[in-house]
Amino acid sequence: MFAHLSALLGLFTGGVGCVIGPLVIWLIKKETMPFVDDQGKEALNFNITVAASALILTVVGTILLVILVGFLFYFAVFLLGIYWLVMTVIAAIKANEGVAYRYPFTLRLIK
Repeated sequence: MFAHLSALLGLFTGGVGCVIGPLVIWLIKKETMPFVDDQGKEALNFNITVAASALILTVVGTILLVILVGFLFYFAVFLLGIYWLVMTVIAAIKANEGVAYRYPFTLRLIK
């Protein structure tokens, strides 16, 4: 649960905490707790995917803003942020119940 909720640090650290929080918890507990190993990797993969998506959308939006359609991409970044927040809370609730949660639309970078 803490691996998922630690991603909320990104709200206060300019986005860096959304990857650092799950990474720290995963690195500390992966050897001793198999469930934390599984869910820590899941939280880390999801937050890396969302951070990369937000970066790409922001760059594309900034480029397109010059030609006056970029506000749509900024709206997409806003929607991505809402999606991230909702999915993080759902994953934390499921992990608290002992259910191995899998985020949808996530690149599985860490196996």
